[in-house]
Amino acid sequence: MSVMVVTGTGTEVGKTVVTAAVAAAALAAGRSVAVLKPAQTGVGPDEPGDVAEVLRLAGPVTGVELARFPEPLAPATAARRAGLAPVLPQEIARAAAELAASHDLVLIEGAGGLLVRLDDAGATLADVAGLLDAPVLVVAQAGLGTLNTTELTTEALRSRGLRCTGVVIGSWPADPDLAMRCNLADLPEVSGAALLGAVPERAGALPPQDFREAALSWLTPELGGTWDGAVPCGAFR
Repeated sequence: MSVMVVTGTGTEVGKTVVTAAVAAAALAAGRSVAVLKPAQTGVGPDEPGDVAEVLRLAGPVTGVELARFPEPLAPATAARRAGLAPVLPQEIARAAAELAASHDLVLIEGAGGLLVRLDDAGATLADVAGLLDAPVLVVAQAGLGTLNTTELTTEALRSRGLRCTGVVIGSWPADPDLAMRCNLADLPEVSGAALLGAVPERAGALPPQDFREAALSWLTPELGGTWDGAVPCGAFR
């Protein structure tokens, strides 16, 4: 698994922090890691984007951003409104392959959900995963409504012949409600994919060293972590 695509069931579900946690776990195992952000939207020219946040939290990874558009919109719309060329799946796949030649793991963090458009022709992150034959990690919300959006995302992956690595909850609260606790058991059933971890809410606010030390306990061994599924997610640090 030299290249893995990280997508979400929507926007603001915790993709960047999950990407940082997976990167931190890989670094702890002695692996070299690159993080590729195909299209960063809603960030000014001199402002730190998602790649900078992953580097801050995870540590010494290679970070690459292919395109940046100022308005917080879908990449295709943001590129069009800015009068800039969109980033194309072939460009993303080529950049990922180049990084994979010199890194043990390349994480491609998408913008928004799986089928958010990259260009006006309708290309999406799913097309990138197909070009690379790369597995896709789905980041989901914890609460009410997540079963539907997660199942829709994994169904879209299967319909395109793409592999789903599993599901990670991007923001697990310290005091989960009934729906959230039920979702722990229901998410694997409805999605057809294993639950591979849950990152605590506000994990991104931890000091970087604390984040790196705790990241392994949030992820299962499939993602380089130590969680065996026996500890209730509410007990995660």
